[in-house]
Amino acid sequence: MKLMKKLTCALALGASLATPAAFAQSNVCSPDQTIKFAGITWESGQLYTSLIRNLLEMGYGCKTEVVTGSSAATETALVGNDLQVWVEQWNRTDIVKKGQEMGKIRLVGDLLSGGGAIEGFFVPDYVVKGDAKRGIKASAPDLKSVSDLPKYKALFKDDEEPGKGRLLSCPVGWDCEKINTQKLKAYKLEGDYTNFRAGTGAALDAAITSAIERGKPILFYYWSPASLMGKYKLVQLQEPTYNEKCWDTLKDIKVKDVCPSASPKNKLTVGVSTPFATSNPGAVAVMEKLQLNADQINGAVVQMTDRKASSDVVAREFMKANPAVWQKWVSADAANKINAALK
Repeated sequence: MKLMKKLTCALALGASLATPAAFAQSNVCSPDQTIKFAGITWESGQLYTSLIRNLLEMGYGCKTEVVTGSSAATETALVGNDLQVWVEQWNRTDIVKKGQEMGKIRLVGDLLSGGGAIEGFFVPDYVVKGDAKRGIKASAPDLKSVSDLPKYKALFKDDEEPGKGRLLSCPVGWDCEKINTQKLKAYKLEGDYTNFRAGTGAALDAAITSAIERGKPILFYYWSPASLMGKYKLVQLQEPTYNEKCWDTLKDIKVKDVCPSASPKNKLTVGVSTPFATSNPGAVAVMEKLQLNADQINGAVVQMTDRKASSDVVAREFMKANPAVWQKWVSADAANKINAALK
């Protein structure tokens, strides 16, 4: 009852992915503990979570559950060791940063190869290069950088403010919405573009998808890994070189004297509670080895979106199709048990 009291009645426990009874309990996990994972709300985080749970349950006989709730609630629970694993950490919130400073949590592993997750301003590939198969001519062949955007504001016209272009941005409250507001100031684009906030993440995706399916020009903020990155050809606009001091001005909406900077790549990690990491070093070692490239994770989450398939289903399919990828994350004995469980 301790967990439920701290997370409130909004949280619920998920069922385990696999029945571990067929496998002998190993020393990778504490035999008397059920590992509680945070229920991530976005596809890539869900996919990574399912992969790790499969490895631990099928390969090592560990017991796992998923705890659903808001990011703030589950991150707070991680700090208190009321749940033990929070997958795909971007290390941006004060809760996580303070948890590290206090020695309550650790960030382990490197989930995405190539330097980490990216984010920025994008346009569909056909806007710059055209698409002969769809009969679309390039409408902005010289568009390469955010510095080129003023001359294309008519192309990305905002219907509510026709004299300006529209940057389709994040919903209010997201960190990226605040950063994009600051970037428009730093890039001196406030007079040319509106920072149009999507109502929800789903609304952001729907607007982008609708424009691309109709072959229309659209300027928007996005990130990778994400399903849209695997589904469509997009062009990321160049931004000024990353500058740590300037980036600090972009992260704080209260700062008025901003200076330009691209967003840094984000190393994606697994957040684990310190007590769990101390008592389960073998499980943490598995998490530290797990890594996918952008094509692998984006391709997998596209399957979740297009087929409306769960991360559990897609994770198993990925593991069946790519044994060489995940077998290097586990011991030979665990790999044999996982292969048997996947049949």
